[in-house]
Amino acid sequence: MGIHMQILIAVLLAFKRNWHIIAGLLLGIICGIVFPQSQYPVAHQVFSFVGQAFISIIQMIVIPLVISAIVIGISSVGDNKQLARFGKKMILYYAIITLAAVTIGAVLGIVIRPGEGAKEFINPDIAQELQGVVANMVADNHSNFSQILLNLIPKNPFYSLSMGDMIPIIIFVLIFSIALSKIGEINRPVVSFFESIFAATMKVTDWIMYLAAPGIFALVAASISSFGVSIFQGVGKYFIAIAIGLLIQFAVVYPLMLKIFSKVSVVKLYGAVTEAAMVAFGTASSSATLPLTITCCEKRGISSKICSFVLPLGATLNMDGTALVQTIAALFLTQAYGIELPLIVIVQIALLAAVASSTCAGIPGAGLITIALVLNGIGLTPEQMIVGFSFLFALDRFTDMMRTTANVVSDTVVAAIIADNANEINYELFNNPELQKEII
Repeated sequence: MGIHMQILIAVLLAFKRNWHIIAGLLLGIICGIVFPQSQYPVAHQVFSFVGQAFISIIQMIVIPLVISAIVIGISSVGDNKQLARFGKKMILYYAIITLAAVTIGAVLGIVIRPGEGAKEFINPDIAQELQGVVANMVADNHSNFSQILLNLIPKNPFYSLSMGDMIPIIIFVLIFSIALSKIGEINRPVVSFFESIFAATMKVTDWIMYLAAPGIFALVAASISSFGVSIFQGVGKYFIAIAIGLLIQFAVVYPLMLKIFSKVSVVKLYGAVTEAAMVAFGTASSSATLPLTITCCEKRGISSKICSFVLPLGATLNMDGTALVQTIAALFLTQAYGIELPLIVIVQIALLAAVASSTCAGIPGAGLITIALVLNGIGLTPEQMIVGFSFLFALDRFTDMMRTTANVVSDTVVAAIIADNANEINYELFNNPELQKEII
């Protein structure tokens, strides 16, 4: 199948799967123009209420989703019989790619400053209040750094849960999950419990995604009602920063990974997984794309043994595109509210984005759910930044398709590297596109 036909399929899939989101966005713009706040204050209040309710529902699911995802991910890797052979390399390569992504996101956020264009749309009183919140947190960190480190150790995990202190929660869950992975089959009742929690939170996440269209409609309508269509000028630099960051991942990070750790040609690999990348772009779901990703890799020369182990775990744990977007989004929000962050806090945001991305469900829109974890790490909540979040949701469907493509392609990069290291690639087939069968 020609590249033009594949691109057409991707575009058609994007419209077919996302038509309700696009419709909600367009209707929100129209209603915001028709019902300006100055003339229709009641309509604006309704839009704002629905939008805030949508944000609150998203926050509701963050902690159980993060905890259950980490427990399942670490304990399942620990139990896998192939861990000794492939697992350590897989985790190392995924960590390198994700750390590269958040570093790129942080640098672009600092250099491009995507939130500057949104400052004029933010309530100065709210911005000043949030500046004070973060300033106090930073001052406390400087004045008593040793106490801050001690506070990262959760003396009472349940207290940390009740307070929503994400860093102590994550540290406890990581330690607990590693312990579960080391005790053998006796961990099954506990792991099964968290598998049930994860399944339930995923179902709730599905329900939340059904509310995405009205939620985005309300957020966009409230913003347009207050500020007019000029509000979209404030997200131009944000979109550009994300596009540049993902381009660097594709053009620099992935090729370097393949060059340093294997002898796999990046051109051949990109050609082999084109169909999966196109469907990832169209569906904005790495989970929905997973069967096709496995098929592309297996039928183009990467062994089934590697694909069946690395790719499913990658679709769950490796979300470097999401990590990059979350880092830029967090900096966009803080800059929009005039919050100047010291370098140490930006590093903290990047590390939290790396963790948050690994707990992100592989479905459309899930990246904005876990960004609450990143904000909580610096003492902020989505409810406090409701106008800023309306910017993010307005563009989320488009950035979602781009970041999902990066997530899927990076999974195939790691699979190809591990397969090459283990002599599990049929290079006669992999390097010869004429021998490869069409998949879609």
